[in-house]
Amino acid sequence: MPLRLGAFVHRRIIAPGALASATLLLAIPASAASYSPGAPGIGDPYYPAYGNGGYDVSHYDLRLKYQPATDELEGTATLLARTTQDLSRFNLDFVLDVGEVRVNGAEAAFRASGEHELEITPRTPLPKGTAVTVVVRYRAVPSTKQAYGFTGWHRTPDGGIGANEPEAAWWWFPSNDHPLDKATYDVSVAVPDGTQAISNGTLQSTVSRLGWTRYNWRSNKPQATYLATLAVGKFDITTGRTDSGVPVINAYSKDLGDNYGAARASVERTGEIADWLSGYFGKYPYNALGGYVPNTTTGYALETQTRPFYSPRQFANGSNVSVVVHELAHQWYGDLVSVAGWKDIWINEGFARYAQWLWSEHEGEGTAQELADHVYASHPADDAFWTVKPGDPGPDNQFHLAVYDRGALALQALRNEVGDDAFFALLKGWPRKYAYGNASVAAFRAYAEEVSGRPLAAFFDTWLFQPSKPGVSAARGASISTRDPGTKGAPGRPESWKKIAATNGVHEHPER
Repeated sequence: MPLRLGAFVHRRIIAPGALASATLLLAIPASAASYSPGAPGIGDPYYPAYGNGGYDVSHYDLRLKYQPATDELEGTATLLARTTQDLSRFNLDFVLDVGEVRVNGAEAAFRASGEHELEITPRTPLPKGTAVTVVVRYRAVPSTKQAYGFTGWHRTPDGGIGANEPEAAWWWFPSNDHPLDKATYDVSVAVPDGTQAISNGTLQSTVSRLGWTRYNWRSNKPQATYLATLAVGKFDITTGRTDSGVPVINAYSKDLGDNYGAARASVERTGEIADWLSGYFGKYPYNALGGYVPNTTTGYALETQTRPFYSPRQFANGSNVSVVVHELAHQWYGDLVSVAGWKDIWINEGFARYAQWLWSEHEGEGTAQELADHVYASHPADDAFWTVKPGDPGPDNQFHLAVYDRGALALQALRNEVGDDAFFALLKGWPRKYAYGNASVAAFRAYAEEVSGRPLAAFFDTWLFQPSKPGVSAARGASISTRDPGTKGAPGRPESWKKIAATNGVHEHPER
């Protein structure tokens, strides 16, 4: 549920002799007493200015026009929301140039503030619980806009891409940019004929007129703002269906060069992998599936909902099915169940990395146990790797290798601690319990205790929250090998390790 920042209304009993004063008080507009601005941040300690308070968005309708030659984006965003307090003013997260804002049909005052805030003052204050329609008209060149010294918009030779984590929306639509406020989406994009626009969900229709083609996409399940994506360029597009009947749309830039074959050889296995993952995580939770590989110099991949983004660099050394497994695992762990706060990132990344370990087992290239043993053995106690706490890594280490590898190691230790039956019931039950919502590491621990019937506070503290390597006794207790590398019986390097390690930078953003 979105964080609700309500205003407190104080009441008092008025004596009869104070009637005249009471009448005078009643004449004062309610806004003077109880209406206040929504908070400029939703309350996440990692990113205090991200998201906003005072309202909850239920739907985004984005009608856009994009010119690849100039990178000019023109848009009208319509947001359907409901106030969660008596609201005098509220913010959206946005960096592009705004020409007009309307709230419930009436023109509203607005101004840019801070690095990425759009402050909106409606003509009349908005009582708590009010349904609100906000329309924002804008036009800009996204690649020229920066916040905090970076951009979440990426130019390509034939277009542009909106894809980044933990922020991406600011560069192409105004939003309440935090995973706590999920919404559904309609994204309609007009581009010159011969160019395609790719987004989340299902392609509802395409319409061509006067040299422009409009693509209409719909994402009909709750979706976090950073998981919304837009890619414009010239793509080869493939379509199909999974064995379970989900339609698949994949897109590849025509100018991927030597990476083209490896990219297709990997991403075309999307349907197969999603069906395989459903055996561990439960039924695939959306009505669309796919992936896209634009010609971008960006090195990371991202789990944009229903249609992950992959950088060509992920396929520079050949096919890389492991990265596809990682991003598709996020459709359950990260997308279906999103973080309650960014400190809960382990629930995204530790589980997606563990899915890669399960795929390694599936391919006969090393079991999850062998991979866990290797991780534990290959990092000595004085390695800085162990100083990062996957359960609360801090904003500077949100995508540190330890969140992935130490995070997956913790899951194998948990599997050994509670047994396969309870562990795999956990993997499948968690996405079902919090489907289309948000949850924390603390909630996962409580659920693990419920399913396994065991107290796990000390276990989670050791494996996720201590800034040190779990000791020999803890490792042995969790059936993790403690033999030093090079000694007899020490863990070897599993065959899949090189492929998995090639995805270590999967969510790193060096341009930031």
